Amino acid sequence: MVNEEIRVKEMLVIDDKGNKLGLLAKKQALIEASNRGLDLVLVSPEGNPPVAKLMDYSKYRFEQQKRAKEIKKNQKVTLVKEVQLSPTIEKHDFETKARNAMKFLAKGNKVKVTLRFYGRMIVHQEVGKKVVDDFAAFLSEVANVEVPAKLDGKQLFMVLAPKSEK
Repeated sequence: MVNEEIRVKEMLVIDDKGNKLGLLAKKQALIEASNRGLDLVLVSPEGNPPVAKLMDYSKYRFEQQKRAKEIKKNQKVTLVKEVQLSPTIEKHDFETKARNAMKFLAKGNKVKVTLRFYGRMIVHQEVGKKVVDDFAAFLSEVANVEVPAKLDGKQLFMVLAPKSEK
């Protein structure tokens, strides 16, 4: 709450340099703020007595927004890219999919490896498990297995994460 929005009768007032001005009535604190060309901002309304500070509120808000932008800029967003395999995948297709997965991992993204069983292929789950494990082994230099191979309905999936550079 700022200036006239404050609904407290008395408050402990701190000036812009951090010095305590003491316990002042709302009107007195507002007069002091206007004399200095600053705003009266309630910083701790739950305190006993509530604490208000004299500051340039627009400058304070601007600095907060700037800090929030800086934090957002430094965030790294990781996406989960998907690579789909089949139990009967050929060697060349396997290597192509592995190279694509390497590109995704190099950019810092995670890779979800999905192997879908069609028709009666589900009877031979060990073949699909071997393909997924071979895929993980092929990428072992650049990726760690984050979620091991797991069967979900007719799909076998696994999540690979890029190795950390420590």
